[in-house]
Amino acid sequence: MNQRYPSALLEKAVNELASLPGVGRKTALRLALYMLRRDMGYTENFAAALVALRRDVKYCKVCHNICDDEVCSICANPGRDHSLVCVVENIKEVMAIENTGQFGGVYHVLGGIISPMDGIGPGDLRIDSLVRRVAEGEVKEIILALSTTMEGDTTNFFIYRKLSGYDVRISVIARGVSIGDEIEYADEITLGRSIVNRTEFKMT
Repeated sequence: MNQRYPSALLEKAVNELASLPGVGRKTALRLALYMLRRDMGYTENFAAALVALRRDVKYCKVCHNICDDEVCSICANPGRDHSLVCVVENIKEVMAIENTGQFGGVYHVLGGIISPMDGIGPGDLRIDSLVRRVAEGEVKEIILALSTTMEGDTTNFFIYRKLSGYDVRISVIARGVSIGDEIEYADEITLGRSIVNRTEFKMT
């Protein structure tokens, strides 16, 4: 039975909120009613922040991380080791690894992993720009820090093959992260140790 709403505007707001991942209609209704209880300034600031996010956010031209400028603060930091590049699926993994405080290199965000079932192939990912970074000669090691799933391993192998002709060390995070685990959900200690204790990809 469909929920009946006393206002078409409320129903529209619920429909939009319920379109967010992980938000059901009951939660969407609760959020919409919460907004109604707050003062107008709060709601305007909330909406403005979302509009600004969508309109003004940029992607780093070097690593593809989300940022406010042309180059992200990590890539622009001269104190980072730019010869050490950690390859991750998306920005959530960048945030997770940064929270460990145990990685001093830079990143490369692929924007996904190879998943034929989802229609995602190598051409849909930012692999070519990774190859270009390696070809420039500054990168000495690539750390593959993708999820330890079949799709993650497939992506690791594809990248390994693409970079096999270059003089660069390719390593993979230690399997302290369990098989099938998503990187973003690993605890900081385990994730940090997995980065520090990485192994040569060809040994896996």
